[in-house]
Amino acid sequence: MFRFSSPRPARRPSLTPMIDVVFLLLVFFMLAARFGQDVGLALAPSGSGMQPYDGPPRLVEFGVDRLWLNGVPVAPDDLVPDLRALLPDAGALVVLRPRQGANVQDLTRLRDQLHAAGVHNLVVMEGRE
Repeated sequence: MFRFSSPRPARRPSLTPMIDVVFLLLVFFMLAARFGQDVGLALAPSGSGMQPYDGPPRLVEFGVDRLWLNGVPVAPDDLVPDLRALLPDAGALVVLRPRQGANVQDLTRLRDQLHAAGVHNLVVMEGRE
């Protein structure tokens, strides 16, 4: 009779090489990836030693989808022409103040609108509740 040798116990494959490869891939992608870009919002806080405030008041308050120029509600399209009438020169100071419910996106939108119109000297003051 023909007899085979006794079966060998099954070997379990080692997971160490696979774990090493996964770890190396993880490290590679962590070092090679860019998780996002920080975008700065260049504004000066009030009282930071800028030029003195002179001329008519130029207070722009902003809230959720609303704007006020010197306390009077104004449409977003009318803000720049109305504000230009109050600016003695191109470098005049404009004060921005958030109202309740305003967020950083509202501030960014207003800043972009004023920068596009050539108004660059902006100061943000503390909001009122």
